[in-house]
Amino acid sequence: MFDTKVFVQSVQQKNPNEPEFIQAVEEVVESIKDFVDQNEMYQKEKILERIVEPERVIMFRVPRMDDAGNIQINKWYRVQFNSAIGPYKGGLRFHPSVNLSILKFLGFEQIFKNSLTWLPMGWGKGGSDFDPHNKSDAEVMRFCQSFMTELSKYIWPDTDVPAWDIGVGGREIGYLFGQYKKIRNEFTGVLTGKGLNRWGSKIRNEATWYGLVYFVQEMLATKNETLQWKTIVVSWSGNVAQYAIEKSIHLWAKVVTASDSSGYIYDEAGITQEKLEFLKDLKNNRRWRIKEYADKFGAKFIENKKPREVKCDIALPCATQNELDGNDAKLLISNGVSVVGEGANMPSTPEAIAEFHKAKILFSPGKASNAGWVATSGLEMSQNSIRLGRSSEEVDQRLQDIMKNIHAQCVQYGKEGDYINYIKGANIAGFKKVADAMIQQGLV
Repeated sequence: MFDTKVFVQSVQQKNPNEPEFIQAVEEVVESIKDFVDQNEMYQKEKILERIVEPERVIMFRVPRMDDAGNIQINKWYRVQFNSAIGPYKGGLRFHPSVNLSILKFLGFEQIFKNSLTWLPMGWGKGGSDFDPHNKSDAEVMRFCQSFMTELSKYIWPDTDVPAWDIGVGGREIGYLFGQYKKIRNEFTGVLTGKGLNRWGSKIRNEATWYGLVYFVQEMLATKNETLQWKTIVVSWSGNVAQYAIEKSIHLWAKVVTASDSSGYIYDEAGITQEKLEFLKDLKNNRRWRIKEYADKFGAKFIENKKPREVKCDIALPCATQNELDGNDAKLLISNGVSVVGEGANMPSTPEAIAEFHKAKILFSPGKASNAGWVATSGLEMSQNSIRLGRSSEEVDQRLQDIMKNIHAQCVQYGKEGDYINYIKGANIAGFKKVADAMIQQGLV
């Protein structure tokens, strides 16, 4: 009999002071306990004990010179978690909050997310405590060049293929790719999220987060409903939120909120495509606070709060880990939410998830509903391998098919009477594929 409490305590002892990582491990093992109990081979082969340990963790310093001529030092990590079904795949994050616990949690979540896509990708995550906010292009370039000089020793198209994450966009990927090309003297698909003139995928940014909306569509279909005329609250205003808003608008839903660290806007009339273009320019180019949206369009701005008290049918948390706690969940439920689709990685605390399950709210974890991010990365990897591109329509159709397949796997393993436990379904489906591959490859 698999004892989850003893197992989690053991992982905690080996990984002290890593709360985010322990939280991610606990969520997975609790949801797959019965499945592991029914399959003794997984216990005999110590799959869980092996899967929670990264195959490799790389840490190094990144020295750089700032615009004032002062030398600055940042930390850099790359967690290469598991390569059972393909090269390590996972984003690079530039943010002051980056530490080993957060990257191990993200890499561990990536195991199940990537395997759900059924694309040949392993699992990894990387990041630095460097903050690109308010830095000049020249300073960001110097940081990226210094960092890639060291990272280039550990990545390769058939070994590890990083992508972008929080704090890393087209500018950063361009500088990283340029330095890699200079060092290795090769033009190859070692990074995803590249521009079209560097083997990038068409509608890469859009398709990535359209996947969240496609997954929510599938969730609604289980209730014989569609997105049309549904009221949606979205948290955050970065890439995830922007394109989730855009696809929701295209499917005739009404999105009424967006947010940043200063607060949130409530647009009762709904965010239109015209308003969204303003929001994109505000956050992507000018990098100003979201209050300017409220000032321009006459929306309400609620300072230092999250969009939880707004009446809605659907909530899409798209900010960062643990942004939504138990009280937030209760507020959403009292305001009529019936579907919650995570756009960020683990934005809901265990207390919030418990409230959603207790109220029978359809709740999807990010490893399922935001898997469009890594799915389109996988499609870009395959394009790079065969030196052929895909049309926008083909990428979008492939993405829809992948998200439908992920939803079907969640239903297959997560059905509990008339309720679908998407966490259980996603974790079991992802675990089974990885575990079987590990067993077939022996003690590696």
